Amino acid sequence: MTFRDLDPDLLLDVVLTWLHGHGTSIAILVPSSVFTVSLGRFVLLRLRHRTTVRGARCLELLAPPAADLPGAEALWGNLLGLLRPAWKRFLFGQPHLTFEYHFGAGGVRILMWVPGTVPQHLVDHAVEAAWPSARTTVVEADPPVPLSGRTTGGRFVIAREERLPIRDGHDHDPLRALLGAGVGMPAWQHAAVQVLARPATGGRLSRPGLPVALVRAVLDLVVPDRSRTHREPDHAVRLEHYAEARAIRDKALQPRYEVAIRYAVQADDGGTASLRRQAIRGRAHAIAAAFALYSGHNRLERRRLIRPGHALAARRLGRGFLLSIPELAALAHLPTDPAVPGLQRARANTVAPTPQVAQHGKVLGTADAGHQRPVALRVPDSCHHAHILGPNGTGKSTLLAHMILSDIQAGRGVAVIDAKGDLVADLLGLIPEEAGQRIALIDPDDPHSRPALNVLAGPNPDTLTDNLVGIFHKIYADSWGPRSDDIMRGCALTLSRSGGTLADIPALLTEPAYRHQLTAQLNDPFLAGFWNWYERLSEQAQSHVTAPIMNKLRAFLLRPFVRDILGSAQSTFDVGDVLDGKILLARLPKGVLGDDTVRLLGSLLLAQVWQAASHRARLGRSRAPSALYVDETQNFLNLPRALSDMLAEARAYGLSIVLAHQHLAQLPRDLHQAISSDARNKIYFTLSPEDARDTEHHFSPYLSRHDLANLGAYQAAARLIVRSAETPPFT
Repeated sequence: MTFRDLDPDLLLDVVLTWLHGHGTSIAILVPSSVFTVSLGRFVLLRLRHRTTVRGARCLELLAPPAADLPGAEALWGNLLGLLRPAWKRFLFGQPHLTFEYHFGAGGVRILMWVPGTVPQHLVDHAVEAAWPSARTTVVEADPPVPLSGRTTGGRFVIAREERLPIRDGHDHDPLRALLGAGVGMPAWQHAAVQVLARPATGGRLSRPGLPVALVRAVLDLVVPDRSRTHREPDHAVRLEHYAEARAIRDKALQPRYEVAIRYAVQADDGGTASLRRQAIRGRAHAIAAAFALYSGHNRLERRRLIRPGHALAARRLGRGFLLSIPELAALAHLPTDPAVPGLQRARANTVAPTPQVAQHGKVLGTADAGHQRPVALRVPDSCHHAHILGPNGTGKSTLLAHMILSDIQAGRGVAVIDAKGDLVADLLGLIPEEAGQRIALIDPDDPHSRPALNVLAGPNPDTLTDNLVGIFHKIYADSWGPRSDDIMRGCALTLSRSGGTLADIPALLTEPAYRHQLTAQLNDPFLAGFWNWYERLSEQAQSHVTAPIMNKLRAFLLRPFVRDILGSAQSTFDVGDVLDGKILLARLPKGVLGDDTVRLLGSLLLAQVWQAASHRARLGRSRAPSALYVDETQNFLNLPRALSDMLAEARAYGLSIVLAHQHLAQLPRDLHQAISSDARNKIYFTLSPEDARDTEHHFSPYLSRHDLANLGAYQAAARLIVRSAETPPFT
């Protein structure tokens, strides 16, 4: 006997008789069971949420200069890895994340709320993988809008079957309308939009089409021959059905998230209540209207939200609607427009130094990525020279001070030429007291006796003369001709052979008795011939040919400070001794001395250091490491020799040269190219966009031009030479 042989009426009578005998028990048991199960589920969900919220934090996302929607798809694709195994979801639930837009008088902030059960580094890495130049900062998980005052808001639901997708393809950033709705908020108003999302599980993914299929099946049973009596759709309807079917299929083939969207606008207490209520309602309407952009096969519909401020603060995700990763990415991403009012962009990327970068030597600072540790330039590597670039106030002088102090404390010879004066002033307060005896200080504000330096005294008069004439020629190029060059050369050679000084040139040209005294014993026929020519000129002609030199020297030597230093035949310190362990600090503030005087005096001091370094190398003397620091470099590189040749030879002399200035436009093209190729250690602070573009090739691909232009205060990007080899850059 089979079920097919049973009488249906008899079977129905048996079931009704059983229910009549046990009806009371069932009437009590079923509601009790339902209540118990519901209460247990409620308690379980509360416990799960409490566990999720405990230890939660927010990550503020700082947008890079350029972001794109594929990056957002990569973000949400990577975060699918948060999906737990089935047994763990059953016991502890599946944690969710929220992507939030916060609006206020200070602009817009973008945050991700991360529950305590999710490791923060997973989200950090997902953000950096999606947008490599984006940055995250941990902030407190405060309510998105203040819970006091007046609040209005709402939530969004899917208008049609959730199998149908909303619009995820846009020609421009779909956030543009939403971000525009939050612009111009007064200080008493706040708003937030919250997108909550968790990876959808297998069971949740299998249910979306069940209610629709069930309704259609019931309709087919209730309405006889429904499929046959239904009118055949026209061509347009068939195309629409086909497009919807394809969209449903495409969405079903992708991983999906369970999503909820909420928004709230809050106004502080105070002011006119009706006006503030009207303002927040208008703002809420503008925010809700921005989501009309997502209408496609499906759309988002606005619904009322009870206590919206508290609802957003709870960040609880119950049953949401299903969205594919492209749909979710269109709703929750970093703005792709390059200019968004009030949006704080990411600062520079941080890169950890390689292990090869030294921790001892000339200390530069502390690494700000990876394991924080000192970073330093090895003394042998410093002879590859260094180029330090950065505007005022970025930390350039602080770095120079650290490097100079490292040299001084190690007993190395140091010469510092400072065109602003701040660097030397700072160093005087930092140099150890025991090193005070090694210092020669050139400072117009120093009340003590000034050191004297005869720039025409030295073992090689020809080199001294070449440097002097070349410096004048470069500084006064617009008004310096062959005649001035000839006269200055004759004067310098004559005085250097007779123990004279630069301050004696006016007397040599204008006082016949003094001139005859110096020229009478000349053994050089060519030099004597020059003075014979000069003597044959009339007094008026002499004044005419010497005027270009005299007016420049007079402006220079009329300053007592300059005369005190350059007017003595006997130098009180030896620049060669400086390179062997002494300290020369030349403080030459432009505001005190004037531009031309600073350039001329600083260039003469630079020439003296160079001559001393090359002279001791020719004599075969010990080449103990020494260093020359030139701040505001563009003022002093006026020697007749090519800078590239000087840098190449200085390394052989054991002299490291550090060239520092503010921006590349200060340098002529030839000097820029020489420094770029021959000052191989690069240390750059925050650069202008133009300089960042021109120097990016030194740091690519580790750091971009955006990174170089967005370094923080006292943060630098460095690329060092280690054992004659370039190392990757770091910050």
